[in-house]
Amino acid sequence: MSATTYDLVVVGGGIVGLGAAYAAVKRGQRVLVIERGASATGASIRNFGHLCSGVHSGDAREYALVARELWLQLSRDADFWVRESGTLIVARHADELALLEAAANESSIKLLDRAEVEATSPVAPGVSVGGGIVDRALQTNPRTALYAITNHLAALGVEFQFRTAVTRVQTGLVETTRGKVSTAQVVVAVNHDLDHLYPELAEEAGVERCALDMMRVQATLRHPMNNPILTGWSMLRYHSFAKRDEAKAVRERLHSERPDLAAIDINQMYTQLPDGSLLVGDTHTRDLVASPFQSEDAQQVMLDEAQALFGIEAPRVIERWQGVYASAGGSGFLSREIEPGVRALIVTSGNGMTCGLGFAERELQPIF
Repeated sequence: MSATTYDLVVVGGGIVGLGAAYAAVKRGQRVLVIERGASATGASIRNFGHLCSGVHSGDAREYALVARELWLQLSRDADFWVRESGTLIVARHADELALLEAAANESSIKLLDRAEVEATSPVAPGVSVGGGIVDRALQTNPRTALYAITNHLAALGVEFQFRTAVTRVQTGLVETTRGKVSTAQVVVAVNHDLDHLYPELAEEAGVERCALDMMRVQATLRHPMNNPILTGWSMLRYHSFAKRDEAKAVRERLHSERPDLAAIDINQMYTQLPDGSLLVGDTHTRDLVASPFQSEDAQQVMLDEAQALFGIEAPRVIERWQGVYASAGGSGFLSREIEPGVRALIVTSGNGMTCGLGFAERELQPIF
């Protein structure tokens, strides 16, 4: 390791770590990012690339809106694909449409009738009763975006040390498997692996691992998917919808009609990549350790639901994978000064890609 003293050392090369490095290098700081793997292969690439700021409220909404502008700027500077897509929420029951209408009063949602949903989306005729387009959402391909951002930051002067584990952090010093690094500030952005460095903090904050089953399939859709698509199950996950009185009827009906989907804690959502393949998901299982075993029953029910929503024949599965992210109660964000000059930044919800860049930017402003 270099004997140079850095202004900032970032532990973790995922989207929050890259956001911290970007915030610092823009301000003329000398930055080192230390990543345990040969590249970042965690939650920041194992997701839908759906950057949906419009479904959030509170701090998450603020972070998401800041992140949105950063995503657009980075896509231009680092030359990777981002589109301003909006998000289509498909209502398949009157209570879901009522929830959408209630949220539209304070969120930027354009309501659609059944005919408009069928004319502009691949949803099968007769499936929906209406829907809504949530404004401001972006879409990217996380598999290419993360590496493009990493390369862009390196071109700006950020140094990267891969295949290096951090064993200890203290004020002014980071100890690694390659030696020691002196630094003025440290950001620990290691997602669910916070308990590897700070087990007491992880226990106090209630951080555990949320494992998700996802897949990429080939399917022939009746129309291109111009927007990522969410359903009533999705609305129950986002605070701008779930906090409303109208959400109770949706929750009770869905859990009563489909206890099998409730049991796997489904977020029935879909995105389409530029090559035409479809991302399908996803399930949620929380524990201190993410089980490496994926349920084929859960995978099959996701495929069945995709068939029913789009009126298609059984899609061909190209890839299956498991995503893992940090999960905890509260606001969904952990920003904690562990000791002077050492701060943990962890997104403790599934909103890392949507909010992570903005979270890092906002939380590090006082440091700079």
